[in-house]
Amino acid sequence: QLQIVESGGGLVQPGGSLRLSCVASTFTLEYYAYGWFRQAPGKEREGVSCISGNGVNRNYTDSAKGRFTISRDNAKRTVYLQMNNLQPEDTGVYYCAADSALRLLRQCNLRRSEYGIWGRGTQVTVSS
Repeated sequence: QLQIVESGGGLVQPGGSLRLSCVASTFTLEYYAYGWFRQAPGKEREGVSCISGNGVNRNYTDSAKGRFTISRDNAKRTVYLQMNNLQPEDTGVYYCAADSALRLLRQCNLRRSEYGIWGRGTQVTVSS
């Protein structure tokens, strides 16, 4: 079974940038849709961005639009989340999720229930 591991989190000042990485354990990455989710203390896990299995469709939550960019490099088995102009409200544990369901091949979504494989998360803290 596919396993995924996130990295790239850290402490950054408001207005700063981070790039999160999600590395897959298998070379079948290209058939999987990926999502990035975050969970702030005391809040539910919410979807931030996703990319479809074919890499064409990308979606973002409203707060991420214009600031975050999701991308994938199938050769490196890695999905990235470039986060710019980070704000304190972006603080939380960021999780990468994946699923090979055909419904996600051409169009992804930000519903947690759609993704069956999850990483352990990486902490992002935005603070001055």
